[in-house]
Amino acid sequence: MRTEPATVHVAVGVIENEQGDIFISCRHEHLHQGGKWEFPGGKVETSETVYDALCRELREECNIHVTAAAPLTVITHQYPDKRVLLDVWRVTAFSGEVKQREGQPWAWVPVHELDAYRFPDANEAILELIQASV
Repeated sequence: MRTEPATVHVAVGVIENEQGDIFISCRHEHLHQGGKWEFPGGKVETSETVYDALCRELREECNIHVTAAAPLTVITHQYPDKRVLLDVWRVTAFSGEVKQREGQPWAWVPVHELDAYRFPDANEAILELIQASV
């Protein structure tokens, strides 16, 4: 009997700076969906709320402390090898200077230029929402 892989619950931050640019980073090649650009975030731990996971992940990955964020959307996506549940939040205020602590390339990108980057398929709905809100 074949069992379905467990769903990976991920808190995702669409971080917007004062100029309206969006922060993205490139996944390491050895990771799932490696070489593609993404919005920062990470797995929600069993004992955390999604908001707490978002704040923890953005502090660990990007060196920022979230001061204003609101839910944007929830997306479920099935890849051939795993299923992801993306809890996406729009982060509009934070303290600290953004720096990618995991050593991968990163950029602040104007919304109208996001299409120039390759994102995982699960991120397509996020891109559409961001671009529709401009």
